[in-house]
Amino acid sequence: MKLLLATNNAHKVTEIKAILGSFFSEVFTLKEAGLSFEAVEDGTTFEENALKKAQQTLDYAGNQFDAALADDSGLCVDALDGAPGVYSARFAGEGHDDAANNRYLMEELKDVPFEQRTAQFVSCIALVRRNKEPICVRGAVDGTILFEAHGENGFGYDPYFWYAPLKKSFAELSPEQKNAVSHRHNALVLLKEALDGEDRGLL
Repeated sequence: MKLLLATNNAHKVTEIKAILGSFFSEVFTLKEAGLSFEAVEDGTTFEENALKKAQQTLDYAGNQFDAALADDSGLCVDALDGAPGVYSARFAGEGHDDAANNRYLMEELKDVPFEQRTAQFVSCIALVRRNKEPICVRGAVDGTILFEAHGENGFGYDPYFWYAPLKKSFAELSPEQKNAVSHRHNALVLLKEALDGEDRGLL
């Protein structure tokens, strides 16, 4: 089965291949497939966006591929009623970068004490296949939003996301450490379990 990934992110590709590679004969990024396509992510949930992105990607690819995989991820802060959520990449407004989003997050949480700054990174991954029901899974990792940035690794909100089990922010973790505990990793493991279940006739 040929799988098309709705991404060109090298880190995502490596992780996806490592966890799901045994289920697919070939795995391609959009670039590797010679495709240039960006789905419209206008859903109100991570699940909606992931499913829409995967389906639109498979439709765009035509009959070249048997399946497409897409994800939608973001930060959900409890004190902000789950915001920024699906708007994580544009929390400070359209066209703003990570620094602007983080400044806005700090402003929104300026009066919130540390113990109330609990948050989750969430990743929803959707697998759409021809003549089969789609699978959509949600992975999450718990943390707390710091008052200032720590670490130089990662991207987005990583410098402000404190991961208590390792006593470091996500931006202080090595790529290997982060990949082992991340929301995307947790979602991919759930997807693997779902595919294993299909193979065993449990789904």
